[in-house]
Amino acid sequence: MTLDPDALRVLEIGRAAGGEPFETGSVATARAAYNASFPTLQGDHEPVATTLEQQIDGPDGPITLRIHRGIGAPPSGAPALLYLHGGGWVIGNLDSHDEICRLMANLGGAVIVCPDYRLAPEHKFPAGLGDCVATLRFMAENAADLGIDKARIGVAGDSAGGNLAAVLALLARDGLAPSLAAQILIYPNTDARQTSDSYRRFGDGFGLTATTMSWFRDHYVRTPDDILDWRVSPLLAPDLAGVAPAFVALAGCDILADEGAAYAARLQAAGVPVIPRQWLGQIHGFVSMGRHIPAARQAVAEAVAAWRHFERGR
Repeated sequence: MTLDPDALRVLEIGRAAGGEPFETGSVATARAAYNASFPTLQGDHEPVATTLEQQIDGPDGPITLRIHRGIGAPPSGAPALLYLHGGGWVIGNLDSHDEICRLMANLGGAVIVCPDYRLAPEHKFPAGLGDCVATLRFMAENAADLGIDKARIGVAGDSAGGNLAAVLALLARDGLAPSLAAQILIYPNTDARQTSDSYRRFGDGFGLTATTMSWFRDHYVRTPDDILDWRVSPLLAPDLAGVAPAFVALAGCDILADEGAAYAARLQAAGVPVIPRQWLGQIHGFVSMGRHIPAARQAVAEAVAAWRHFERGR
């Protein structure tokens, strides 16, 4: 598959920077390198109507939330989205995906809530997932104070955040978390076995490598048995019927492409409304690279349009 010229430019920027792969150093070093690099890739941080941060009680301590109210969002009864940032469950924070959240807030006339969920390896599975459930519960229980419609809450996430979003949708279906109106999965990690053919096709030279993904996973799970737990690998869930309608965005040159496509296919086979979309020639993480990849904004716009489409179909 031919790389998109914009994606190729980003890869060349990365090679010129000369950074070491995350797996060759410590977690602290990886986080520092990531925190230094993502501002050079992000697109513009759009102004929104309001932004606030607050702490809520989590399963094992406070969780910091960043809440954006988009321009045009109504003061009450607004649609809302819980956004779960990517980063392999190990890196990432409230700033690393802030431009996506701001854009979604404005395009959707919505409220976007992003939690600073706990990261591995200090907090292994299912700690971060527990924080995400707690945040969704906070949104549902405090909808009036947040100025949102409890019946119009969706969940979104990219990469590891897409994994958490998919799992949250399954928990919501089973009554273990508040109900969801939609799920937006952006190049989600759905199979921690890491055996799909896209790991072979794009395992090196396309940004996220197979060895880095293994490093992320091995920090996240407690034991190898967790890999087969559907809360880590939602593709292995016995039944996907009844979950919230899904928009699934994939990058064509991504080691996670096949498992994302397989998850979308399983959702469709289970009768779940699905809008699948693949950006051929794009690399993993492209939606967070709006400074260099114009398709990033297009992907967010299509995700928001799908979300609103699902709302109209309720």
